[in-house]
Amino acid sequence: MKNWEEDDGLDYCAAAEDHAIARTVCEQLDLPLKTVNFATEYWDQVFTRFLSDSAAGRTPNPDVLCNREIKFKAFLEHALTLGADCIATGHYARVSHTDGHYQLLKGQDKHKDQSYFLYSLGQGALAKSVFPLGEMTKPRVRALAQKTGLTNYDRKDSTGICFIGERPFKAFLGHYLPPRPGDIRTLGGESRGQHDGLMYYTIGQRHGLSIGGPGEPWYVVQKDLARNILYVVQGHDHPALFDTCLQASDVNWISGHRPELPLRCHAKIRYRQAEQMCVIEKLDDDSITVRFAEPQRAITPGQSVVFYDNEICLGGGVIAAIRKHDHRLQAAHAQ
Repeated sequence: MKNWEEDDGLDYCAAAEDHAIARTVCEQLDLPLKTVNFATEYWDQVFTRFLSDSAAGRTPNPDVLCNREIKFKAFLEHALTLGADCIATGHYARVSHTDGHYQLLKGQDKHKDQSYFLYSLGQGALAKSVFPLGEMTKPRVRALAQKTGLTNYDRKDSTGICFIGERPFKAFLGHYLPPRPGDIRTLGGESRGQHDGLMYYTIGQRHGLSIGGPGEPWYVVQKDLARNILYVVQGHDHPALFDTCLQASDVNWISGHRPELPLRCHAKIRYRQAEQMCVIEKLDDDSITVRFAEPQRAITPGQSVVFYDNEICLGGGVIAAIRKHDHRLQAAHAQ
């Protein structure tokens, strides 16, 4: 399955290598290899959303959208037209089936669990999907591949956003969106330099600010898109970096039905985060409010908040807004 062809032939595009490895493995296992190109669908349904969110100052998660629109929709539909009963992917997650109802469960390997990226799936997709690695750990997968004689058993794990590859993020994004430099300011309104464009920064970011001087490092705390100002605070644990409440939209419940709200459960606001106790409340038909028992650091609009009940992934949504420190920013804006 090929989803990107803007950079064919360039060093940071791994499509050719991926195809060569897939062909070798299929030859080793005496399996036919079929290919399909979803580059147009990916551009229209994933990449354009990535660009619009970035231009709006958010930090999007294209992997979530790719799973929903490409892997478990376009690819699944294509596989079914070929006569497949279901699709199998390498995600570290599990599916349970009880009384006609499908649940998405965490993978057994807690260090590799990828249910966070699959929260946007529904009953139809889960009914036609299997995750063979869900019951295994990554070392066990590699050992089994080596024992079977697969040439890719020790291949490096893939990381980062697939279409960016190994190149610098600024160089890639600047090719599609014009940079718009502006002021870097403290919450008190003091100037601390110039930024290269709000799209290049995310809440909680430290690197790339180029702010010198004594004291603790500086971190991004907020973006003012209208005035093109990047606000920063000093110190990893500065109070302005912590919030207890967020609003989420584009909410998906894997069961197909919204649970009775308010709902007490656990949530993650980023992939590698430990789950946090929270209460979900209804805001409107498409949006919810999530209140955490403890302040959360660097809640980031555009990223996903995903909900869990022990091993079960309930669903999630896209973080749309944060509420706690608006009064500080209003004081800064007045200056």
